[in-house]
Amino acid sequence: MKSRMASRQELETRILHGLACEWERAVWILDPGLRKKMRPPFFSLRDLNGRWGTWSKERREISLSRNLVLNYSWASVREVLSHEMAHQMAEEVLGAHHETPHGPIFQEACYLLRANPKASENYKPLDDRVFREPPGEEDRILMRVKKLLALAESSNRHEAEAAMAKAHDLISKYNLDLLQSEKERDYISLLVGKPALRHFVEDYALANLLQDFYFVRGLWVPAYVLEKARLGRGLEISGTIPNVRIAQYVHDSVRRFIAAKWKEYNSAGAMNRYRLSDFAQGIIEGFRSKLALKEGNGEKSRESSGLIKKEDPLLQEYLDYRYPRTATIKTGRGKQDAGVRRDGRRIGKDLVISKGIMEGAGNRGRLLSS
Repeated sequence: MKSRMASRQELETRILHGLACEWERAVWILDPGLRKKMRPPFFSLRDLNGRWGTWSKERREISLSRNLVLNYSWASVREVLSHEMAHQMAEEVLGAHHETPHGPIFQEACYLLRANPKASENYKPLDDRVFREPPGEEDRILMRVKKLLALAESSNRHEAEAAMAKAHDLISKYNLDLLQSEKERDYISLLVGKPALRHFVEDYALANLLQDFYFVRGLWVPAYVLEKARLGRGLEISGTIPNVRIAQYVHDSVRRFIAAKWKEYNSAGAMNRYRLSDFAQGIIEGFRSKLALKEGNGEKSRESSGLIKKEDPLLQEYLDYRYPRTATIKTGRGKQDAGVRRDGRRIGKDLVISKGIMEGAGNRGRLLSS
């Protein structure tokens, strides 16, 4: 019992340290003058009876719900944290002393901190909005995609490939209609995979594949790594909810496929971590080459190729606002084994993303492993 209590206390201590690190990261979006006025608060985890977070001016404390930090992704935690930071900024920096809690000065603080003004009380956390809400009228395309990807489970290879190709055509059509319409659209940003101090070359290759074929934009952003108690980096993808749901599912599916095939390929355990990177890169390259081909006939799809290169200007505006300062990350390649990479490329051409896209799977950017 004592050991379990000590373990729980250590976990909460690390999470609180993570919140402090994320607070420091978040204030760097501000201009230097405002940044200097933001003083670090105290942090606590509490049972908040249905609320996700609170800011107390008297205690100078940001409290987050234990339910939130233990059962939702770190992206959801960051969203609520930034909302409570906006309350802190409105009161301590912008002087909202006699204003309602979500009045104009608070809204200004949300704008400056890139915070979601709704992320409190009964508002659903990011995870629930992305993965658990039933699809609306505008998401009917996802239901059709799901049915096609269920067909991709077929033991008939041609039928499976045709179903996946048709699903990708529907995804492309959804985005073409979106770009041609005048309809306003909401964008979200979600961490996929787990934050880490170091990412391997295949992680960047997979991020590029999502960006090139699944109508999302990816950025490597600072994010807390629980096991190391330090800020590392995580992959954050941005786009419409349907596109983010699809891209997140593809990300997890490809990672699981790589893990399963590597276990078979390296059954003797003789190859090291660098060969795994070669193998994984090959798989992603093989899958990429298949996505660029027209269903079954080996010719490039004119429709898909054109759409891949067409940018969504509203998504770019969203990213320019969310991240006004970005930096390029350079990655080293080191020595590679061409044979292992070639074998991975061959295996990657057999990868079929199949059913389950609406439910999703994997860690989904959680601070804690599932």
